[in-house]
Amino acid sequence: MAALPDIQQALAKACELLQQADQVSDTVRLDAELLLADVMGKDRTWLYTWSDKLLTLEQWQKYQALLAERAIGQPVAYLIGYREFWGLNLKVSPDTLIPRPDTEALVEQVLSLLPQNEACIADLGTGTGAIALALASEKPDWQVYACDYQPGAVALATQNRDQLGLKQVKVLQSDWCQALPDNAFDLIVSNPPYIEADDPHLSQGDVRFEPLSALTSGPDGLDDIRVICQQSQRCLKQGGWLLLEHGYNQAAAVQEIMLGNGYKEVASLQDLAGVDRATYGRW
Repeated sequence: MAALPDIQQALAKACELLQQADQVSDTVRLDAELLLADVMGKDRTWLYTWSDKLLTLEQWQKYQALLAERAIGQPVAYLIGYREFWGLNLKVSPDTLIPRPDTEALVEQVLSLLPQNEACIADLGTGTGAIALALASEKPDWQVYACDYQPGAVALATQNRDQLGLKQVKVLQSDWCQALPDNAFDLIVSNPPYIEADDPHLSQGDVRFEPLSALTSGPDGLDDIRVICQQSQRCLKQGGWLLLEHGYNQAAAVQEIMLGNGYKEVASLQDLAGVDRATYGRW
C-alpha cells in the first residue's frame, strides 16, 4: 500500500486533480482546503499549523471520495453540508439554492433602508433562510417572516433558525405572498429565480446541481419578479419597500416592472464588483 500523505501533500494532490477537471471551479485551492478541513474536523487555519500531520487511512479515503464528487461538479457546500453567509454557518441541501456572497448586498441595503430597531419584514423564497436569519441576527427586535413554497426549504430554514437560536423568525410555507397578512410589512425582500429558461450557464458549474425551480423563471427570467411586484402591494404598509435581487442585465427591466406596478423612488444598487445586483422601490 502506498504511504499515506500528510496534509500538505494531500492538498497538493487535491489541487492537481481539481485543476484537471473540466469547468469545475476557479477556486481550486479553497475547495481543496474546505473539503480537507471537513474531513479532519478542523478549520482551514489548523491545516497550515499542522501541515506535516499524516492523514489516517479513513481520512484519506473519505477525502478522495469527496474530491471525486467535486471533480464532476458537485458543489462544495453540498458536499460538506453548510455554507457561511453574513458570518452565519447555514446548513444547505440540494433542496435549496446555495447562498452567494453577492446576496449579502441585499442584507446591507435592507439595513440601510430600515435603520429603526422595530420593523416587520418578509423574505420570500428564503431557501436556507440566509437573508431572513442574517437580518434577525442584526436586528433582534424585528419581526421576520421567512417564506418558501418548497417543503424541503421550509424544513431547512427552520433547522437553521433553531440552530442559530433566532426564534423571532417565523418560517412558513407560502407561494410568494399568498400566506402573508395584509398591510403588515415595512419591507419585503427576495432573491427569486431570475435566469432565462434557456440560459446556457445552467449547464455549467455548480448550478448544474442546484434546483432548477430556484434558478429559472420563464423565457426572460422575470416571471416570478412580476408576480412578486403584484402580490407585494397587498402586504406592504404604505411607504413600505420592496427589494429584489436580479441578473446583471435586468435592472432596467425590473425598474420598469416596479414603476408599472405603482412603486415610487425606484432605483438599483450594485454589488462590490460594480454589477447591478438588485432593484428596490417604495409602495
